[in-house]
Amino acid sequence: MTMLRKNLRLPVLALAGLMLQGCIARAAVDVVTLPVRAVSAGVDAATTSQSEADEKRGRTIRKHEERLGELERTYARAMERCGDGDDEACERAQSLKAEQKALLEAGPEE
Repeated sequence: MTMLRKNLRLPVLALAGLMLQGCIARAAVDVVTLPVRAVSAGVDAATTSQSEADEKRGRTIRKHEERLGELERTYARAMERCGDGDDEACERAQSLKAEQKALLEAGPEE
């Protein structure tokens, strides 16, 4: 029995060695490519794609236009009250108009 074990030991070790070569090679490839993957993931996180930049720009423009619309509606209400003789509403309307003008001149924020 011990002789059979000794005779089988060498082929079993050889077979195990052949089978593990793929694992060892794969582990070596993983170790070598790990820094490259880490750097590329960092670059992806740090950079903005063109579509992301476009989406951000679109949101900025949309918020700018929403604010202008809000100011216009508030201004219109203040002008109605001003026409009814409310002096505070007239002052508020002037303030709103100045804010609208400044917002239009500045344009959407980058």
